[in-house]
Amino acid sequence: MGVKMDSESPLVRHFTSTGFVVHRGCIALHWHPKVKAWLPPGGHIEPNEDPVQAVKREILEEAGIEVEVLNTGAELRLPYPEEVISPYTIMVEDIHDLVQGFHKHIDMIYFCRPTGETGLPEGWLWVSRRALETASDLLRNGGPPEAPPEDVRALGIRAIDFTESTGVADASLC
Repeated sequence: MGVKMDSESPLVRHFTSTGFVVHRGCIALHWHPKVKAWLPPGGHIEPNEDPVQAVKREILEEAGIEVEVLNTGAELRLPYPEEVISPYTIMVEDIHDLVQGFHKHIDMIYFCRPTGETGLPEGWLWVSRRALETASDLLRNGGPPEAPPEDVRALGIRAIDFTESTGVADASLC
């Protein structure tokens, strides 16, 4: 029953976490040289790490920002077992990698806000809602301007909307 997988080349899946960091009505994006697209911070979930720990670590490593992960879903609030904040959504993304070959990322998407300094390293931008809505081309080093992918724009807008609707957004704009 079901579909028979080729035993020589099973589908490889990696678990990842991505964080849309919202500050003053903008999200943090960087040009990812391997993927060749504007992306928020994120990466693989390491052994013995839960998705929330992974997204906080990835954001700190990549963008240098400490964050609070925002709860966008349901909570049971039981004394036991410990509950991990649920992602806003989980996306399954095709990854075409010249070294690792084709595989998929099961990507847990979180909305976050900074808890400290908000300066970004070189190559990172705070991108406004308007730029996301209009699919504005963003300038990048070493290449022509390019708009973020559709899913990044849609999730960025939802992250900004969520922070504004829940009152965790900063009053001023980026």
